[in-house]
Amino acid sequence: MKAYKVTVNGNVYEITLEIVDKAEIGTAAPVQAAPAPAAAPAPAAAPVAAPAGGTPINAPMPGTILKVNVTNGAQVKKGDVLMVLEAMKMENEIMAPCDGTVTAVSVNPGMAVETNAVLCTLA
Repeated sequence: MKAYKVTVNGNVYEITLEIVDKAEIGTAAPVQAAPAPAAAPAPAAAPVAAPAGGTPINAPMPGTILKVNVTNGAQVKKGDVLMVLEAMKMENEIMAPCDGTVTAVSVNPGMAVETNAVLCTLA
């Protein structure tokens, strides 16, 4: 057995592979898998600078913004839903990680975003 760590879309998984002897497999014809195509790197989202001392709220995954619940200057509490991001047919609520004031909203409803794109900034 050999243990490996595999990273898929930023998530790390531990897998174990067993190496078997051909005699253990039997007389079946060997199966040769085609190599998996290399994933093209995702285009980098246009960087949006966070104001000094601000906390950028980043997209946890690629998707489409369905709803933006905040505007510049809005006061938010930890856990407030800032916006809704649709990814893989699921609606994901993007919540405020802390109390603060929204200093910048970088997205609009219907906009497609990549992983780590800045959605808004809290101060």
